[in-house]
Parts: sequence; C-alpha cells; structure tokens
Amino acid sequence: MIASALVTAWWLKRPGPEAAAAYETTPVERRSIEAKVTATGTLSALVTVQVGSQVSGRIQEILVDYNSPVKKGQVIARIDPQLYQAAVERSRASVLVAKANLQRAKVEAENARRQAARSKELRDKQFIAQAELETSEASAASAQTQVASAEASLSQAQAALNEAEVNLKYTTIVSPTDGIVISRSVDVGQTVAASLQAPTLFTIAEDLRKMQVDTSVGEADVGRLQPGMRAAFTVDAYPGERFEGTIRQIRNAAQTVQNVVTYDAVIDLENPELKLKPGMTANVTIITAQRPDALAVPNAGLRFRPAATTAASGPVPAAGQKAGGKTLFVLRDGQAAPVPVKTGLTDGSVTEVVEGELREGDRIITAMATGAQGSAATKSPQQAGKPPGMRGPF
Repeated sequence: MIASALVTAWWLKRPGPEAAAAYETTPVERRSIEAKVTATGTLSALVTVQVGSQVSGRIQEILVDYNSPVKKGQVIARIDPQLYQAAVERSRASVLVAKANLQRAKVEAENARRQAARSKELRDKQFIAQAELETSEASAASAQTQVASAEASLSQAQAALNEAEVNLKYTTIVSPTDGIVISRSVDVGQTVAASLQAPTLFTIAEDLRKMQVDTSVGEADVGRLQPGMRAAFTVDAYPGERFEGTIRQIRNAAQTVQNVVTYDAVIDLENPELKLKPGMTANVTIITAQRPDALAVPNAGLRFRPAATTAASGPVPAAGQKAGGKTLFVLRDGQAAPVPVKTGLTDGSVTEVVEGELREGDRIITAMATGAQGSAATKSPQQAGKPPGMRGPF
C-alpha cells in the first residue's frame, strides 16, 4: 500500500508529457528587424511639358511622333497659316493708311499755323476783326489735335500688325525643351480650337534618365517618413529586379478617396538604362527603422492568452507588467509562465524585446496545439491524474 501511494504521488506531481505538447512554441532568437512602410505609386518623368496651341486652325504638318527625341526650339508641327498671313497683310495696309493720315494731318496743321500767324499780323494792323483772328487760331489748334490723333491711330495700327505677326508665328509649333515625345493628341487635317484654353497637342518628357515615383502613403504611416530616406520598389514589368530611390519630399496636400486619406511621398530615382517608363505601377517599400541584432519574438506570442486554469500561476498578474509593456507566455517546466516585457521595433511578424526576463532560446507560446483544448475538456480530473494500470478505490 505504501509503494502504491508513492507511485500515485509521483504521478500526480510530475509534469505531464501532455503539457508541453499542448502548446505551439517558437524559440526566442536574435535577428535583424526592419520597420517598413509599403505603398503603391506611379512612375513619371521629373519634368513633363504639355505642348499646346495658342491659335486655332487646321493641322497642316506633324514632324514628330511617339518616342521621337526633340531639341528645344525644334519645329514639331505646323498649323495652316493662310488666314494669319492675310491678317498680317491687312495690318500692314492699315499701318500704311495710318502713316498717310498722319502726314496729311501734319501738313494741315502747318498750314493752319501759318494762316493763324498771318491773321495775327493783319489784326495788328487793324485789317481784320478780332473774331477772324480767333477763328484762325482755333483752326490751328484743332489741326494740331488731328496730328496727335493720327499718331495714336498709327500706334494702334502698328500694335495690330505686331499681334498679327505673333499669331502667324504661333502657327509653327516648336518644342519648349529637350526631351522625348511620350504622347501625341492630333493628326494632320484635324482642327484645333484655342478660343477658351490651349488644346494639348504633344506631351514631352524632359529626361527619362531621371524619374520620380508619386506614392500614396496612408495617414497612419506618413508620420514615420522623412525626406532623404531610402526606398526600394518593384514593377510588374521586371518582377525579379529591385530599383532604389530617395524620398525628395512629402507633400502636405491630402488626397481623399472613399474616406481614405493619403499623402504623396515623391521618390527620386535614376533610370540610366531606360527600363522604367512613365505610368508604370511601383510597389514601394520604405525602411523607416532597423535593429541589426535584436532579441526577437513572434507577434503571435504577444497575442496569445491561455485559459486561466492552464497557466502556472493562474490569471496574468497586472502588477508585474510595466506601463506600455506586454506579456509573453514562456514554456518553462512544461507550464505556461507569464513574463512581462517591454517591446520595441516590429516588422509585422516579429517584435523586438528591449526589457524583460527573456533569454535567447526560450520557447514562446504562440497557440494551443490542435485538439489540446478539446481533449482536456473531455477528461475528468480523476482520469487526468490517474496513473496507468491503477484502479480506483471503489
């Protein structure tokens, strides 16, 4: 009877082999942890110029096409100039008429001045009445006014001529910058109307060797970004290749789509091989912080909470947990022991532990083993603690 009691006591006190098997665990290890922000964006050239037309008319000639390299000042298209040439000729004729009118007004003014001078001499000799002298002087003043009016008409005609000549020049469309034509919106024979706003004829990218990515970063992540941070991204056209760039600016203008607020983080990059093209979708990853040798635990362990009856010390005590800290459950002596810790950096799958009684190699409980809870619920307390081969007292 004594031997049987000793065996029973040993069996009840020993750690059951099912205790360790009741949990899924992951060892604590030292590894590099990187905090990342992921976003999507669109590639574009640093400078993109939309070339339009300031005059209306029919497209007479197109000298460039898609992907054509252009130089600043190069002629890329022409609008039919006939109407504008006629306007220039009409304005030139108006200038000639204005010059002739001015010359006539000057002659008449000089004649009126001489008549006024003779009338004054005659009045001094009492040969004419005072009223006749005043009439002559008024005629001279009026003639001088006609000269000023003719000069103004000449200036107006010259301004109209300058405007007609400028409009004629605008029928020749030239490239405003060096670059590559990335889009063309018109064909020969098409009529463009520039009455309200300049229609866009071509889009020219200044230099495709230097590009940018406009990324949409959520408001929860934008506070972690700073200009100068390195960024890496991939594009669907080259799935096995990573491209790198640097954040140039984080624009303050918010964009709201379906109540989701995002901000534009502009990333500059080099494109020496011209692999990347405007409009490509970039999947961007930005490393905001890094720990090269951190004590890392799985995030599943931070979320795990066992039943109160399975933990070695019952429910998790709040007194041992630091403010802002978390509790991990470590498998020690076959039981789930709570360990208060203070966490640091996380990459979404593992988290850095900066304080706490935790060592490399400790087994962190991440979940209950499959079927462990169900089997524990079906056993009675007497069956769970009964040694094999022994019968009950009754």
